[in-house]
Amino acid sequence: MGGTAFSMALRSAIATSGLGLDRIQARLQDHGIAISVTALSYWQSGKRQPERQGSISAVRALEEILEVPTGSLLGLLPPPRPRGTSSRRLHEDAGRAPLSLDRQPDVTLVGLHDHCVVTEEDQVSRSTVTAKAVFRAQADAQDRWLLAYRQDGLAPRAAGAGGAPGIDAVAPVLSAVRNCTVGRIEEDGDSGLTLAELLFSRPIDTGETHLMEYALTYRHDPDSTARKAHFREFWKSIPEYLLEIDFESAHPPEQCWRYSHRNNGGAAESHDLTVDEHGRVHAIATNFGPGVFGIGWI
Repeated sequence: MGGTAFSMALRSAIATSGLGLDRIQARLQDHGIAISVTALSYWQSGKRQPERQGSISAVRALEEILEVPTGSLLGLLPPPRPRGTSSRRLHEDAGRAPLSLDRQPDVTLVGLHDHCVVTEEDQVSRSTVTAKAVFRAQADAQDRWLLAYRQDGLAPRAAGAGGAPGIDAVAPVLSAVRNCTVGRIEEDGDSGLTLAELLFSRPIDTGETHLMEYALTYRHDPDSTARKAHFREFWKSIPEYLLEIDFESAHPPEQCWRYSHRNNGGAAESHDLTVDEHGRVHAIATNFGPGVFGIGWI
């Protein structure tokens, strides 16, 4: 039986636990989480994947119930799958080819440094990620990169605007910082996936490199049981990836860990991290990918 990295890890954890799906469902209910046996079956078979906030909360509880390392299942979740008519609209662009990960520019990502700053204000947690990326051209006249990211940020919702006051899911705010500008952006609210063009400040030819800097700002409910993490999914190997996270000193996390999983079928890895006296933590990956690498916290 095949499936995704997540489904295979979940299936293995369930088999090792000796628990049936009915018992797992009952234990999830003890955590205040309602998930059907059918959904659990689909998750472990790879027919469906957890995407919405309630499902992500269930996966986090499953890690505890199945006694696997914290983040070892969450870190394996692939990007949401486009679905429905809105997904088709995402790829309809009059007069221009749609944005697609299958048509990446002919450049290679040779180094990436993410610096994530997490703060809390007015009952909203904000994560601002500043990314420094270095690319090398594999052909002449390369002038852009295609960025893919999840719409797992949150924004305030006013009363009368579709419901009671609260928080709605939205895409994070993308901004160019240095040596680039933001081009087309295509969003699919159902699947939670955003594709964005980052245009280089100048075209580069074969063998040349380009350094650019951009930022993503997310807003989260600090009391949410949804995943709290920053991660990257790499479709190709990257020589070096450095991830730094600074936590506001007044709100340090209770627990912090690094997690990773390579797409070649290797086991998921999770290691505890120590936040220093300044509220900072970091992790580094070398010659990593394809796979997922990130830091999670609670």
